[in-house]
Amino acid sequence: MHQNKISSIELGRLLAIIAIIFIHTRPFITTIFGSGEDTSFGLFLNQISRFAVPLFFIISGYFIAPKLIASPLAHLKIYSLPLLKIWVSWSVIYLLFPINALALSQKGYLAERLSYWDRLAASPLNSLFEGGLVHLWFLPALICAVAIIALLLLTKQVRWLLTIAAVLFIYGVAAGSYQPMTELSAPIFTRNGPFFSTLFVAIGFEIRRREFTMTNIGAWLFIVTGIVIHFCEAYYLTYFGQSFSVHDFLFGTLFWTLGLFMLLLNHPNWGNYRWLQNAAQHSLGIYLVHMLVVIVMMNINGIIQMNSSLASIITPLAAFFVSLALIQLIRKAPFQHLLLR
Repeated sequence: MHQNKISSIELGRLLAIIAIIFIHTRPFITTIFGSGEDTSFGLFLNQISRFAVPLFFIISGYFIAPKLIASPLAHLKIYSLPLLKIWVSWSVIYLLFPINALALSQKGYLAERLSYWDRLAASPLNSLFEGGLVHLWFLPALICAVAIIALLLLTKQVRWLLTIAAVLFIYGVAAGSYQPMTELSAPIFTRNGPFFSTLFVAIGFEIRRREFTMTNIGAWLFIVTGIVIHFCEAYYLTYFGQSFSVHDFLFGTLFWTLGLFMLLLNHPNWGNYRWLQNAAQHSLGIYLVHMLVVIVMMNINGIIQMNSSLASIITPLAAFFVSLALIQLIRKAPFQHLLLR
């Protein structure tokens, strides 16, 4: 294992990728193909999983800090170019991979793809910050955050980092989940780009730079308080027509994820099992490939009219284990450097 790996952080990565699969497979709530049913448990599972991407951002900021401080521009290039490469590669794959099996069988490949490409072309700026499929937004958002930190380091203005990041975050929430209340607009969907990623990456960066610590009690207070605030926000926003399950980030998400990260840092030996560490090291690969499996499973579920409760169990399991197997195959392929970091 690489010397800068921390077992508990790898556990966090694994929990986060499982949570992301729950978000994208939407177990026990309406699926992207309109089958299934909304249940209280499904809605809870969907929102309790929202720590996942913020945790990935914080972890990234934490581990990138020393090298970014030492050489901002050089490390920005070293860090970002591989991410940009795999973002382009997977965007091409998802642009070419058909999503709707029914439309594919009735109208043909080109017609099925053209309707999707037209949707992306209708909002080109947002598509630029997203990629070939919705989940790929994580990569350009991470690059944006690291670029902002590198620029502030280069200009010796890093003292403004958390202020700038907080302003972006507040605007992102206000023009995102709170948009029905604030009526603010944004040039892109605020989940994408620098709006949310910057603050979470900056938090990880500053924790490492300032050697910030937190007691276990403090971490748990942040977790519990953040979860309560997040769910209260999600419930309150239903009065403004916002679906309970649409929120990627709310104000409470920040406190909850910070507490979780600090708790993991306080217990570095959590998750110190070889099988867990081996699975966790493939978290980015699983993130990239799992939507292929989700798309196939959603179509199979629709074709055979699988019971929604059964599909809610099988689909997440398939998304994780099949994705893990596919990553193992890709790593043995001669073109693996184009698809994985």
